[in-house]
Amino acid sequence: MKRLLSGIKPTGELTLGNYLGAIKQFVDMQKDYESFIFVANLHAITVYNDKEELLKRTRDLVAIYLACGLDAENTTIFLQSENNYHTNLGWVLECNAYVGELNRMTQFKDKSKNKSENAITCGLYTYPTLMAADIILYDADVVPVGIDQKQHVELTRNIAERFNKRYGQTFKIPEPIISEITQKIYDLQNPTKKMSKTEENPKGCITLLENPAAAAKKIMGAVTDSDNKIKYDPENKPGISNLITIYSALTNVPIKDVENKFKDSNYGTFKKAVAEVVSQFLTDLQAKYQEIINSGKVDEVLDKGIKKAREIAQAKVKEVYEKVGLSR
Repeated sequence: MKRLLSGIKPTGELTLGNYLGAIKQFVDMQKDYESFIFVANLHAITVYNDKEELLKRTRDLVAIYLACGLDAENTTIFLQSENNYHTNLGWVLECNAYVGELNRMTQFKDKSKNKSENAITCGLYTYPTLMAADIILYDADVVPVGIDQKQHVELTRNIAERFNKRYGQTFKIPEPIISEITQKIYDLQNPTKKMSKTEENPKGCITLLENPAAAAKKIMGAVTDSDNKIKYDPENKPGISNLITIYSALTNVPIKDVENKFKDSNYGTFKKAVAEVVSQFLTDLQAKYQEIINSGKVDEVLDKGIKKAREIAQAKVKEVYEKVGLSR
């Protein structure tokens, strides 16, 4: 069975975009792949995070993973920070990456834009090499990512190929997987930007733990256009296309079928249908989340996951150290 690996940072509240763009894929794919899903809390500290807030979001994230349908019997779930082999390998890969490669990383450019050097951490600059370690540490075959993360997988592939050429076959070269349907969910108020809790207008973002009625209201107030035709056209009709994507992904109805189903409906009718689907999804999810977060399930799953992850990671780092010359 091929191996899948991915992770999410516990920064900000998880959004509907996180679910449709990432978590849903993990759930759908876990029976077809040996899945490793980790909480990327080391990546979270590239910028300052309050300790208590980070701890809470870490546990919430695991509970939400489980509530969304990740099964600890099929998926190894663990905390990145509890496995020191990630940072051990990260340093070796950092020494096999080039400054020019890191300078070309678009996410660093975006996050450091218009900031002084004293406001940008070294971790924000070098974290792509740690991300590469996260992936190739487990010989992952596939990595589900959004379009904005594809560059990181490409860097990972380049570093792994370079290492293999220098030191002999060591790492498997991973392939990125980008869902055709849910590759990106956009802001409800600015449908040209990815849905994100960091955006200034809270009406544009739906979080997984917010009141379902409030979420439905945001859907009803989503920006569309004056055409009033339910047609999927991201370039010319980004707002309505975003709502079609959300409806399609939550109901598992193909986009073409969504268009046909609502071809005689106006935007108000369609928004109401989307709002009902979103509201019901959040209601069901939150009920499961509350049951999990108030039990010992989170620690049980993490204890089991880190044991398996460490065993695999230890063997890989031992092999790398021996090939590089860091063993006795």
